[in-house]
Amino acid sequence: MAGAPTIASIFAHKVVVGVGDMAVSNNTNVTLSTYALGSCVGVVAHDPVTKASGILHLMLPDSKLSADKAAAQPAMFADTGLPLLFNALFGLRAEFGRIRLFIAGGASVINGADPFKIGDRNLQAVKKFLMSCPCTISGHDVGGTINRTVHLDVSTGTVSLRMPDSSRQHSLAN
Repeated sequence: MAGAPTIASIFAHKVVVGVGDMAVSNNTNVTLSTYALGSCVGVVAHDPVTKASGILHLMLPDSKLSADKAAAQPAMFADTGLPLLFNALFGLRAEFGRIRLFIAGGASVINGADPFKIGDRNLQAVKKFLMSCPCTISGHDVGGTINRTVHLDVSTGTVSLRMPDSSRQHSLAN
């Protein structure tokens, strides 16, 4: 029957990761998504063996900017959100050596000069943290002046990246 839904499509589920938030899953019917990464940075992670996957949508580089906010919403900051992401992935049996990462965002989307350089500072904080991790960064789309939207298919490890003028896919499965 043409157009009939498949069993998988009936159970498909999209989890939207908000600004300053994080989500992980190993359910192969789930797509993790985060929207409008401007100066924020999205860290997308996938373990191809266990299918443990996650997205962190961080806003700021350093939790010292607001200890109260960091306590209430640790995913908001690179230095507290990245450990939170990896610990959640480990809880789903991911292993550092198998985790593949895709990094997106860190743009300068403010019209004119950005005196705070939040996007650049966010990227530097992520890079600094990841230098101590035995993970593989298998792709990135960072900087510039455009927003990005990211979707991660947990079953395949496929990252779909959408920008105002284009879109592309990247695999985290290899």
